[in-house]
Amino acid sequence: MSDAIVKTDFSFAGQQSFYKGKVRDVYNINDDYLVMVVTDRISAFDVVLPEGIPFKGQVLNQIAAKFLDATSDIVPNWKIATPDPMVTVGHFCEPFKVEMVIRGYLTGHAWRQYRAGKRVLCGVEMPDGMVESQKFPEPLLTPTTKASEGHDEDISREEIIRQGLVAEEDYVILEQYTRALFQRGTEMAAEKGLILVDTKYEFGKKGDQIYLIDEIHTPDSSRYFYLEGYSDRLAKGEDQKQLSKEFVRQWLIENGFQGLEGQKVPEMTPAIVSQISERYIELYENITGDKFIKGNVASAGSRIEANINQFIDQKI
Repeated sequence: MSDAIVKTDFSFAGQQSFYKGKVRDVYNINDDYLVMVVTDRISAFDVVLPEGIPFKGQVLNQIAAKFLDATSDIVPNWKIATPDPMVTVGHFCEPFKVEMVIRGYLTGHAWRQYRAGKRVLCGVEMPDGMVESQKFPEPLLTPTTKASEGHDEDISREEIIRQGLVAEEDYVILEQYTRALFQRGTEMAAEKGLILVDTKYEFGKKGDQIYLIDEIHTPDSSRYFYLEGYSDRLAKGEDQKQLSKEFVRQWLIENGFQGLEGQKVPEMTPAIVSQISERYIELYENITGDKFIKGNVASAGSRIEANINQFIDQKI
């Protein structure tokens, strides 16, 4: 749609490289700073959908910035500044090749594995006799590989260390950070009447310092339940009311698309795009408790470029 920013093509002073992810455009400045533009692209089932979602990038960027600031006492993070509503600038780090997934409740991928009869996920045992959406006795750490292409894969702590993906002394620290971040996120969610169900964290290193990188506690990386009615729905075996990107996946599934070969993405009409945009804004306001203020979409690309250049001019 015309109001969505789905592509950037900037050239900045000191730019060393450019990386285009599913959603983010990342500029490396002198191997010292990363400029991350969170575009309005949207992905599901590892496929970038054909239409952008207005204000989605702003929603994700501002949620992540809020939670990075709120957890900086737990672990240093990569964020230095947010010079634009869709941009975060931070430290250039060498990322660890794993994502630290932590699950407080039996749902999503874990539930699908459990329902199929499996009781071990990523080397971690799941108790017998659980039902969908039930809380685990203790949050489970179920890391995945960080795939440059294709799907991330489940992996155990032992295999991560055996393959040398993360040194054991670093991995112990990543585990500690992950649990502490999840606890903080759980407490902040409860203040908003929400349950932080599961999420993922990514970490990197700059010199000898470990940093929390990328996004944190956004609806693209996390799943939330509404606290009100959770127990009643669980007792009745009903689906939980969710606050996540799951509604987009459900719409695709209902229209015959799960990212499988030969399947075609359903038409994303202006009405559908508008509905998804409104849902993302609703997610923002529920998760943060703040009123969402839409950025000016007129000449947004020029605005983003000018704001980044202003930051770079001050730093270089």
